[in-house]
Amino acid sequence: MELFRVPPARHCHALCHALSPAERSWRWVRWSPAAVHRPRMSADWWQWVASTDSLTARLIAASERPFRVKLMHQGVERPRRDEARALGLALTEVAWVREVMLMSGDRPWVSARSIAPLDRIGCRRLRTLGERSLGSWLFAQPDLARDPIEVARVSPGGEGLCEGLCDGLWLRRSRFRHGGIQLLVQECFRYEMAEDLGLSVTR
Repeated sequence: MELFRVPPARHCHALCHALSPAERSWRWVRWSPAAVHRPRMSADWWQWVASTDSLTARLIAASERPFRVKLMHQGVERPRRDEARALGLALTEVAWVREVMLMSGDRPWVSARSIAPLDRIGCRRLRTLGERSLGSWLFAQPDLARDPIEVARVSPGGEGLCEGLCDGLWLRRSRFRHGGIQLLVQECFRYEMAEDLGLSVTR
């Protein structure tokens, strides 16, 4: 397990935008294999956090309100240190970053942050998605490969605290590969989702 901090914005590559609200909010994250968190997680949460199928499809099935994707931010930025490491990028490299809210009606259920290297097809795919679901396209690819899911606990007042766009309970991430594409997808399950679906906040 490693704890990483977002580098100060003044050290960003010249192509970087200023840190977005979501980038600032994912400041401290301690990632570990999903199984490490299983004893602390209710069975209901485990079904969501450890699932390897399409999260978009699960959210649509669970929501009594219309599901939609709300684009919060996208652009060329330098990934966080742990994101660059997960994608095999140099710390000075920039990538395409896309941040969205997965909404049940007007209720934000999941905050998602996806990163793609600029020299890959995946970057072009992210650029053109707009407010369409990444998962709907990604899981339709027959040769899709997904690395093991890593999880972080969001503890109010402690390490792993995420504010603003990442105000939630559990975070997860994994790397997807399809042909020459690689994407790092990170998702934060929010309190609104727990409230609407009756999922436990603590265990």
